[in-house]
Amino acid sequence: MQHFLEFGSKTIEFSLDYQERKTMGVKVHPDTSVQVIAPVNAPEHEVFKKLKVKAPWILKQIDHFNSFRPTTPLRKFISGETHLYLGRQYRLKIIPAEQNIVKAYRGQLCIYSTNSNKSVLEQQLNKWYKQKALKVFAEMLEEVLPKFKKYNISKPELTIRSMSKRWGSCTPNGKIILNLELIKAPKGSIEYVIIHELCHLIHHGHTKAFFDLQNQMLPDWKKWKDRLEYCLA
Repeated sequence: MQHFLEFGSKTIEFSLDYQERKTMGVKVHPDTSVQVIAPVNAPEHEVFKKLKVKAPWILKQIDHFNSFRPTTPLRKFISGETHLYLGRQYRLKIIPAEQNIVKAYRGQLCIYSTNSNKSVLEQQLNKWYKQKALKVFAEMLEEVLPKFKKYNISKPELTIRSMSKRWGSCTPNGKIILNLELIKAPKGSIEYVIIHELCHLIHHGHTKAFFDLQNQMLPDWKKWKDRLEYCLA
């Protein structure tokens, strides 16, 4: 059952579960859902009272996870339309051809295609983006991994997929998953997301230790995080 807490102009929606425990726990998940776990005998008004104290932290966590939720504008895939690649705007040019080829050249993103259907062009461009992403992301991982040498982490397996809510994530067994949309961002922003996930292999939560490590590895990470949000908003 979902519950709601009003805090200023914000409304926090949360699930409430009761368990055999002494203190109340609050979790904010990557999908921005909020889970509250309270002791079995805790009165509901006390739960809300304690939750209100933690509300600023909850909202901060929700904002943090929301910053990793990509938003991609709808595209028509027609000549003259702009598309991003590594943080730069390219003007799309559709060229009828006997072979399917994509080239980024002098500010133009040329799609040579045997079929001008929107879905076909979109699939062709996404295939090109993934080819570029595989190369760029792998090179970036190789470049930043030596910074983590003293932590003795193994080189993570790198996977690329389309994700609607996250720029990146990592699994308990050390796999890093990056959003295909990242190939549209500046290289500094790509580096930020990779470093962010590598830091999570050492510190799993967004703790002070995690942010201290991220600051150490990429002192200007906030700039690249902001660029990522602005570039792909």
